[in-house]
Amino acid sequence: MRVLVHAYPWDVIGDPLFTARVQTLGAEGVNLAAAYHTVRAATPWHPERAYMDARHSALYRPVREEAWRGRRLVPAAPAWMEDADAFGTAARALAGAGVPVTAWIVLTHASRLGEAHPDVSVVNCFGEHYPWALCPSRAEVREYAATLAAEAVRDLPLAGALLEACGQLGADHGGHHDKTDGAYDARARRMLSVCCCAACRDGWEAGGADPGRTVRDLRAAVRSREHDLDAETAATILAVRHQAADELRHQVVAALPTGLRVALHASPDPWATGANPGLRPPAGKDVDAVIVQCWPTGQESADRLRVARRMLPEQVALGAYVTVLPPVRQEDLVPHVRRLAEAGAEEIHLYHAGLAGPARHGLLADAALAAAR
Repeated sequence: MRVLVHAYPWDVIGDPLFTARVQTLGAEGVNLAAAYHTVRAATPWHPERAYMDARHSALYRPVREEAWRGRRLVPAAPAWMEDADAFGTAARALAGAGVPVTAWIVLTHASRLGEAHPDVSVVNCFGEHYPWALCPSRAEVREYAATLAAEAVRDLPLAGALLEACGQLGADHGGHHDKTDGAYDARARRMLSVCCCAACRDGWEAGGADPGRTVRDLRAAVRSREHDLDAETAATILAVRHQAADELRHQVVAALPTGLRVALHASPDPWATGANPGLRPPAGKDVDAVIVQCWPTGQESADRLRVARRMLPEQVALGAYVTVLPPVRQEDLVPHVRRLAEAGAEEIHLYHAGLAGPARHGLLADAALAAAR
């Protein structure tokens, strides 16, 4: 089983021991963030800092005027990094030491752009915009994502690209002082994750669903368990969402260099939104690997992998995305990795080489060793 570990550019830059720690793990490569959303990240290994406060989504490559001229949706440069090409610098350092690098690219999760341009953000059935979520039903969003991906990998010695949020985000979002946990059950959150923007509503209408009635039904479903969408309306909503995700993926993959290995974060749940949006079998025609989040250490993660395996062509590799951060317990990790291998995982993607400090680094080693066996 292939083993790859996740990291941020600031984990590599300024830490002379980072590469050696990755090599000691026996990892076959690093998924390095090239375009990433806002985050406050701990840096427990770094000799010069304790935290990195990335205040908005950013492209960790030079934001070239010639690539973005005439666009409304333009990524920001990370002012918190001294190096304007932080990803490039880190990627070259790793590749120079013999560590293959995959560009980890977050596509539609961009709060800064959603706040500045609410017309391209996801809108729920109550008319509330989700600024963190750019709606892929918008051609402008798909064009932005394709250019972002192309600029992220430009002129670098990379082994691949890993696409996150290659689809629609929804109601679930970890925000500052978030006070939404437990207020809505999973069914209601699913309804609140349906985008009702003008582009999506046009798609429903073209598919035979009345947009006004659909929005009213969504609201009623949020407020009452006695009300639900009829099967035809639900199918139309999913068809519009998946069509937009398919078009987004096609454009992004087409913008990447030929020969670059492409992996996709996805979920076998067709209603899933977020970093791992719902998977459809056509995705297997575009990508080389699909990575399924397997953070819970119970049987449900292995079951999710099996469903994904049945949905994908045989030649598409199946990866398991595993965290070693709390609340994962050391005694649960190795059995978890073994179950995932039995369920069909051919790759394990470990989160996270920078965030897992000295107290958790041993779990990365345990998981890598279990995968190798």
